Amino acid sequence: MAISIKQGNGNKPLPRKKRVINRGTLLARKDGDIKNPSVTLMDMDGAILHYFEKVIKPSVEDNGENVKVPVMYASPERWKAIQRDGFMKDKKRQTITPVIAYRRTSIEKDESLPIDKLDANNPHHFYTFEKKFSNVNRYDNFSTQIGLLPQKEYYNVTMPDYVTLTYDFIVWTTYIEQMNKIVERVTYSDGAYWGDPDKMKFRTHIDSFTDATEVSDAERLVRTTFTVTMKGYLLPEGNFEHRSTTQKYLTPKKVVFGTEVDTKVSTTAGKVGKFLEELQEGSEQFSGGGGGSPSETIGTNLTYPLVLNAGTGVSLSRDGIEFNGASRLEQIISIGQSVATTANVTFNQVSASSLILDSTTYDGGNVTGDINFTGSLTTTGDMTVDGNATISGIVTAQEFHTEFISGSIIYASGSTQFGDTLDDTHVFTGSLLLTGSLALNNYTIDEISNDSSLVDGSETALITEYAVKNYTTSTVDAEQEYLRKNFVKTTSSITAPSSASFTAVTASAPSSLTSTTENDFIFFINGQYMEHDALEIQQVSSVFVLKVDNDSIGYNLESDDEILAIGKFNS
Repeated sequence: MAISIKQGNGNKPLPRKKRVINRGTLLARKDGDIKNPSVTLMDMDGAILHYFEKVIKPSVEDNGENVKVPVMYASPERWKAIQRDGFMKDKKRQTITPVIAYRRTSIEKDESLPIDKLDANNPHHFYTFEKKFSNVNRYDNFSTQIGLLPQKEYYNVTMPDYVTLTYDFIVWTTYIEQMNKIVERVTYSDGAYWGDPDKMKFRTHIDSFTDATEVSDAERLVRTTFTVTMKGYLLPEGNFEHRSTTQKYLTPKKVVFGTEVDTKVSTTAGKVGKFLEELQEGSEQFSGGGGGSPSETIGTNLTYPLVLNAGTGVSLSRDGIEFNGASRLEQIISIGQSVATTANVTFNQVSASSLILDSTTYDGGNVTGDINFTGSLTTTGDMTVDGNATISGIVTAQEFHTEFISGSIIYASGSTQFGDTLDDTHVFTGSLLLTGSLALNNYTIDEISNDSSLVDGSETALITEYAVKNYTTSTVDAEQEYLRKNFVKTTSSITAPSSASFTAVTASAPSSLTSTTENDFIFFINGQYMEHDALEIQQVSSVFVLKVDNDSIGYNLESDDEILAIGKFNS
């Protein structure tokens, strides 16, 4: 197979010496059964559609029948129309419901799984697998008899790029009950691997759902939107320059000789010996013979032999002897004393830029680290201590000069100043008697109060533990008792179409809290949540009345309905 390599813009091939292509990587795969794997954006879009149709299987109940909800990928034109109109229409201009539409909104590299291919057109990061059987490595008796190790067939598959994709979904139904069923199925699938089990599956995450109800004179639509985040990976189709995403490699065949010989191999064995000398250039020895004992050793003479000479403080057992490879040479190198880590080493004089002993460094005239003296220390110059000086004995000095950085000063006027910066600490042991006011960060305190009602609202008084305890008992406990009230009641009667009664009394909120309203209760009709913006409550003597806005909630109350109320009843 001839290969023409272009240079520049011309068609003239390069000279043979300049060709650098490794022909070992150019193996024809036209007759092979290993395909180039690929993962495209279409595969991930299709994985979502397959999961909805085969696993989630969205459906609703309509007029007593189970209706399958269609799922479709929205084209840019259709999605623009959806955003403009708020719904989908068929060719006859009829609103489609129920239906699920989705589209891909973004794709970005997943930096949490970095893959560096070095060069995207010539990747060097692969997953390698071996093909267990092929025509080039099949077993036969001839290969076994002569010791022929067959070739192995390997394939390198380029590592994919890991990406994060986001999809926007819109679901339309006619009733809230229908929407609830679809949302429950989708929510249950959060965190699963979506896709065809026979192809590829991708990990997904579903963000929060946003609900909206649209009611017009002609029809009613319940719409829910949510976003799906998918962890995918891309491996594009096609070749990159002269390489594909899947590359084939063959290992070289090996022949193992184990046959016995009658004549030992030596350097004087004619042409065989000359061949072995050329074959074993740079080797120390070559042994011939099969199952018998090793043959003669073939030596190698060096043109420039190695000579070791002893230097200052170093001794050689065989000083000045040449080593040319013809025979074995052993040298023992020694010095005058032991230099092990546990030895005591003696030098006449040592010159160095610095000396490190344990954790202390001596560098010229500087010492870094702690230093302890067991004896006297005499210095004829000045001594400067940048840290603290602790002296256990007596300090004798001819003269003291003290510079105050911080301290306590008593002024002639009688005022006393403790410290001069905010990080100064002053410790008092015993009682502190204070007559007058206390100023703290520009706030003045002139009283410690036992007022348990806290009605004064003073800005210059601190309250005691007694005041806090009694205020908590009288006010805070009442608030806590109200906040803990949470009881469940069932309707005692229903007056169609918009009123329900409970034998209960609402709890009264303390004066410090907001009065009780319908927002302090939750209502369920036949197990379904009732929307607050369509409800109103009223306390009539010992009867708690729930009033419903039928137009807003979308249905009427019936006498056999069961309404459950949870909230702040008195008991």
